[in-house]
Amino acid sequence: MAKTKAGDAKTAAKFALKRGDTVEVIAGRDKGKRGQIREIRADEHRVVVADVNVVKRHMKPGRTSGARQAGIVDLEAPIHISNVMLVDPKSDKPTRIGIRTLPDGSRVRFAKRSGEQL
Repeated sequence: MAKTKAGDAKTAAKFALKRGDTVEVIAGRDKGKRGQIREIRADEHRVVVADVNVVKRHMKPGRTSGARQAGIVDLEAPIHISNVMLVDPKSDKPTRIGIRTLPDGSRVRFAKRSGEQL
């Protein structure tokens, strides 16, 4: 049986976190920082969080005349999804996420800490 890589499109997982959610970093260099999710890279199991994991990159100028300025640029690098937790809107603390089925059959996310629907 052939092994599959984490980057394969077939193994892209589905996560309870969504774009725009406020999360707190729970591990690593930026532990304790909060920000909104700007991008989710499901195939890599990573998220890009605003103002978290900022790195410097040396950029060449773009191909067209005004496309991109050359120089040192600050970029938000992706962080592993296991290193962030959703911030509970009610208690303002990190929480796990659950999925609840409503009587009409729709599924909604809820904060396990407070039971608040997200």
